Amino acid sequence: MKVIAFNGSPRKDWNTATLLKKALDGAASKGAETELVHLYDLDYKGCRSCFACKAKGGKSYGRCAAVDGLTPVLKKAVEADALLLGAPVYMGAVNGAMQSFIERLAYPYLVYDGKYSSLFKKSIKTGLIYTLGANEDRIKQMGYDRQSWIQGGIMKMIFGSSETLLVTDTYQFDDYSKYETSGIDVEAKTRVRKEVFPLDCEKAFEMGIRLVQQP
Repeated sequence: MKVIAFNGSPRKDWNTATLLKKALDGAASKGAETELVHLYDLDYKGCRSCFACKAKGGKSYGRCAAVDGLTPVLKKAVEADALLLGAPVYMGAVNGAMQSFIERLAYPYLVYDGKYSSLFKKSIKTGLIYTLGANEDRIKQMGYDRQSWIQGGIMKMIFGSSETLLVTDTYQFDDYSKYETSGIDVEAKTRVRKEVFPLDCEKAFEMGIRLVQQP
């Protein structure tokens, strides 16, 4: 059993990466082989709308024809038994690195046959871990959770299964005094970091276990 996690955050040791590592620890605790890929280490772009993946009889039918830093990673994803995607939410949407990755990962398998069938040759489990600096009230007010719901649906449609973990009110800076944060209740956010984030890490660990369990 091979589980690959993709970190869409530019930071390799902060909220998103920590949660992904916890999830991989959960998978490893059940004997899975794990790997963490940092997307910001790769040189790539999103879908180029060449539609080579949709051309009937074409040599790239059902796979992304673009060749760049993401190409070998997409090949690894095909061979994995479970996929885990993690990213921060910036300006109300999952950040650009992850959005571009999902376009390249999922879109080539989508068939315009009226049923929106998938060309992916097996059913695997997938998980999304998204981190947000906003608290739950703000998320509901602004509808920030809608995109994760949509992308989770896409992953389920293409790969067969998906679940999402939204981690809210995350700690953004190591020292809030260095930045203009007068609109933030730093004491409350610090309390969430100490009391709630460890629980979120446990949820990520449990998600990792579920990714490798048989249905």
